[in-house]
Amino acid sequence: MNKSSLVALIVVLGFLACSSDDDNNNPSSCDQLTVISSKQYIDEPNHDLTINSMKINENCLKINFGSSGCSGDSWELKLIDSEEILETNPPQRNLRLSLKNEELCNAFITKEISFNILGLKVNGNKVLLNIKNSDDQILYEY
Repeated sequence: MNKSSLVALIVVLGFLACSSDDDNNNPSSCDQLTVISSKQYIDEPNHDLTINSMKINENCLKINFGSSGCSGDSWELKLIDSEEILETNPPQRNLRLSLKNEELCNAFITKEISFNILGLKVNGNKVLLNIKNSDDQILYEY
C-alpha cells in the first residue's frame, strides 16, 4: 500500500469513527478532520497567525487563533500532522496549523476552530501534541 493510499484509509477510518450519535463523545462535532501527511506538513501555506489558546474536549482540539485580514471569511485552515511519532514518554507528534490568508486588510481577526484528533492516537493512552505555530504543547489523553 503506498503512502497516499494509507493516508486516504486513515482519513476514511477517522470519518467513520465520527458516526456516533452520542453528543458527549461525538467527534463529528469538530469543525474539521486533522490531516496526516508529511508532504502537506511541509508544502501547505504558512501565512502568519498567532495561536492564543488550545483546549482538548473529548476528541476535538479547539484552537483559538488570530491573523490580519478583512473578515477571515476566505481563510483556509488545516491542522496537519507530520506523520512522525517521537518515541518519548509519552510519545509526541508534531503538527502545525496551516493558514492560507490572501486578505489584504490591517484588522486583526480572532477565530476559533476545532479539529478531530482521533487519528493521532498511538499505542498507550496519551500522546503529547507539539504545535509548531505555538510555543505550547498539549497532552491528548484517551
